Amino acid sequence: MTIVRGASPRPIQNFLTTADDGIPWIKIGDVDPSSKYIETTAEKITIEGSKKSRLLHAGDFVLSNSMSFGRPYILKIDGCIHDGWISMSGFEDKLDPDFLYHLLRSTPIQNTWRMKASSGTVSNLNADIVRETVIPIPPISEQKKIVGILDRFSALTTDLTSGLPAEIKARQQQYEYYRDKLLTFPHKAC
Repeated sequence: MTIVRGASPRPIQNFLTTADDGIPWIKIGDVDPSSKYIETTAEKITIEGSKKSRLLHAGDFVLSNSMSFGRPYILKIDGCIHDGWISMSGFEDKLDPDFLYHLLRSTPIQNTWRMKASSGTVSNLNADIVRETVIPIPPISEQKKIVGILDRFSALTTDLTSGLPAEIKARQQQYEYYRDKLLTFPHKAC
């Protein structure tokens, strides 16, 4: 497995482009913290800038290395990452990407990284800390079973979170409808 830190061409403003041949410039601010994947970027860098950065490919992983460090994402696009990221690639022969995603988000891994990264003024995850992390590697068939279970739980949680407000609103409308029907009487003079 290859684990390396991103790199940024400096000054970045000199390497940003809107040209069609620009390379997606993957920034931490471009990602949705609740997402599993990175599919788009707000900016691109020039081909020259990509030579001074770290070019990754769809399927590679990135981890934020500061602030909310250790948050894994799977790339759905090719692109370059700046030095606020750590990349992981070349694991496919031993690790199912979805298994690795769930594993890297697990409490034991996150706690290990948090403990090792908190030695300085600012907690900072680095490639050495990630490289030294010992992870279980069950057979791929077992990894896929685990992923199936965890993905179902994740989908259920997401469905509950997104579906609950709509369900509450529907029940409120149903209540108001029946309330108005049940409380509508013929008008009589008192």
